[in-house]
Amino acid sequence: MRKIILITPLLALLFTSCQYFDKRVPSKDELLEKELKSINWNEVDEFPSIAECEKIKDEAMRKQCFFEFLTQTIQQKLSIDTLAILYPELDTIDVKVTIYPDATMQFEPQFPKDSVAYDTIKIDSILHARLVDFPKVNPAIKRGIPVKTQFVLPVILKVE
Repeated sequence: MRKIILITPLLALLFTSCQYFDKRVPSKDELLEKELKSINWNEVDEFPSIAECEKIKDEAMRKQCFFEFLTQTIQQKLSIDTLAILYPELDTIDVKVTIYPDATMQFEPQFPKDSVAYDTIKIDSILHARLVDFPKVNPAIKRGIPVKTQFVLPVILKVE
């Protein structure tokens, strides 16, 4: 006659649970590397902003508010200058805007590589002279930390 041995679920757990102790615990460097690889470094959690736009709850509208403010402010500051007189055919200029984590800003005109029609040094100096005293801009945020961001804005110089 055969004996049937019943193993209760608790005993079965005791007999099989030892395998859980054999798993290797990843080191902190491996965990850090895995986490760093999972982060998309080309996107920010929060775009740069100004105080007026931060009141807006919708992220897309807040971003639009910021870019409209930035474009309009640059246009206003450049409209009172000699760019239109020096270069009457120049109606739009691309401006690379860099916002640093400490909220400082840098503006650089962008021209095609083969552009010899414009005195890029003169336009650059006009840009730097006119875009001082820029309103305070809060930097972009990534994982709770202010980060540097760059983008190119087309700025219309001749508004008719």
